[in-house]
Amino acid sequence: MRIIGLDPGLRATGWGVIETGPGRLSHVADGVLLTDAARSLPERLVQIAEELTVLIRTYAPGEAAVEETFVNRNAISTLKLGQARGIALLVPAQAGIPVTEYLPNLVKKTVVGTGHAAKEQVQMMVRRLLPGCLPSGADAADALAVAICHAHHRATAMRIPGGLR
Repeated sequence: MRIIGLDPGLRATGWGVIETGPGRLSHVADGVLLTDAARSLPERLVQIAEELTVLIRTYAPGEAAVEETFVNRNAISTLKLGQARGIALLVPAQAGIPVTEYLPNLVKKTVVGTGHAAKEQVQMMVRRLLPGCLPSGADAADALAVAICHAHHRATAMRIPGGLR
């Protein structure tokens, strides 16, 4: 199963594609989609949508996992992040790909073992779980962590009768 993980952001959206198989995970690709801060919000959202569409066509994932938004102190920033996240949910769904969302603390707990892990710990565990992988930045590592989290939770759900519908 090929999974795309997304760490949405208006400035930078991390993405990572992994392949899962019996007892293994492997790195396929990763990167960061950067938007032009000089452009309007709608133009930046279109840019994210277009680039995600290309990624989905290129890597043909069977499932998508998106990190949920946490509320930060600046309401305007949170709203803009939510709009970028909406694009990250919409594009795979429009392509007919099932999308699952994960809280940041669950991603960290699944990948590192603690829900309050530092970014450096997440990056180190991503490199350890995906041998040979050198993520192209913190946002890409976070996206790969979301994909890894989904792979682990998906595997557990598959073992439970009626667990994955």
